[in-house]
Amino acid sequence: MIDKFAAFSSALLLLAAVFGVGSDAAAQQSETSGTLLVGNKGENTLSFIDLQSGNEIVRRSTGNQPHEIAISPDGKLAAIVSYGGQTIDIFDIAARDRVETVSLAPSRRPHGILWLDDGRIIATTEGSDNITILSPPTGEAQQREISTIATEQKGSHMLVVTPDKSRAFVTNMQSGTVSVLDLVKMTKIADLPAGTEPEGLAITPDGATVWVADRQSDRLYIFDADNLEELDQIDTGKFPIRVAITPDGTTAITSNLGDGGLGLFDVATRQPKGTIAISGNADSRQVTILFSADGKILYVAETGPDTVAEVDLAAGKVIRRFKVGADGDGLGIGLNNHAETD
Repeated sequence: MIDKFAAFSSALLLLAAVFGVGSDAAAQQSETSGTLLVGNKGENTLSFIDLQSGNEIVRRSTGNQPHEIAISPDGKLAAIVSYGGQTIDIFDIAARDRVETVSLAPSRRPHGILWLDDGRIIATTEGSDNITILSPPTGEAQQREISTIATEQKGSHMLVVTPDKSRAFVTNMQSGTVSVLDLVKMTKIADLPAGTEPEGLAITPDGATVWVADRQSDRLYIFDADNLEELDQIDTGKFPIRVAITPDGTTAITSNLGDGGLGLFDVATRQPKGTIAISGNADSRQVTILFSADGKILYVAETGPDTVAEVDLAAGKVIRRFKVGADGDGLGIGLNNHAETD
């Protein structure tokens, strides 16, 4: 595998020299490899986009209203919720096929989802005012154990987990709160007031602070993840429906549905550091944002025109757009083939 990679890298550099392309461009081409998955909630499908070519490879059927996507720690599998139902679909990314459907009944309306590095899958189950936790499959029958923790709040929509996997934070849109859940004791710790309709949610890579986007008041709320103290409030662009933090932990970015742009904020100082126009208008119905592994590229779902914008953060501009299915929203990036980690 190492010899093959070395040969591939050498070929890229040779082509760059022949055609006058700098080594940075060759490196960027290799960095954008992988498969972008897009949950098309308006047509119950999952798009597979090859990031090197920018082409859609295939589109597969899913459960009812696929929204958020979680990628397995090894990059080989994707879990996608059925927001209009009670299931999570598991897809083999390389085979581009559904390999498992897990029922969460009686919990319903799963939305936010994470695949932890210990193999557990955690999803908010908004219709049941709780979160649902799936164990890794075990035994000859490869069965999963299912457990829940109640938020007892309305609209439990998105979630994040601390790096040590001891706590989960959940935004409750209709209750205007963030629930703090103990993943060890399987109990609720507290509900934190967070504006009128908090939805977007992110945690810094060091687990120190939690950032919450209240889409009605156009404001970010920042909490200490340990003592749960509210640290700050920051004004944002219009209708910040998502917030994400760069992999290096330096910058928080809001996806502003109301103005079709991104807001950038310095994590350390909690000060604004600029904006990036994506469509520049609310008609694009911009929602989910997702970083590449190196944090240089941001993928932005535009559910209005059924596209995903690829944004070069250093340049501050859209460099490509991918056509996807109806209301393409949830995003995930996995490996193109299993050989990449073998």
